[in-house]
Amino acid sequence: MRKPKLPPGTPDDTEVAFYDALQHADIDRLMACWADEDDIVCVHPGGPRLVGHAAVRVAFEALFATGGVMAVPERIRRLDAGHCSVHSVVERVSLAGDDGINTAWVVATNVYAKTAQGWRMVAHHASPGMQIEPPEVSTPQAMLH
Repeated sequence: MRKPKLPPGTPDDTEVAFYDALQHADIDRLMACWADEDDIVCVHPGGPRLVGHAAVRVAFEALFATGGVMAVPERIRRLDAGHCSVHSVVERVSLAGDDGINTAWVVATNVYAKTAQGWRMVAHHASPGMQIEPPEVSTPQAMLH
């Protein structure tokens, strides 16, 4: 069995490798993007919190049973803090339906940590999809919750 190609040396490189593996349903390349920690966390849209490599892998294997996920990260906001990088992205997801290709948008947060193996994902949290592109709100709102 070939060894999966590990992502190069920046959080952005790891993010590119993650989404490429997601689009090509390549479970080994996708899992190579994740840190080797037991407490990695993944939340798929509307799903439970998945903790650890086994749970994350099983969930992506099930997702890949029907092929890759055409998710493209857009409008990336980065917060870099030394050995940690947090990316807030809007994923444009293309879905094949009876009436052709439909688009949905998912707001997601990807967290990367610098490990001995390089930058690896430690958390991915995705909101339920929306049929319209979500607005960007930059001004404070009167009510926070």
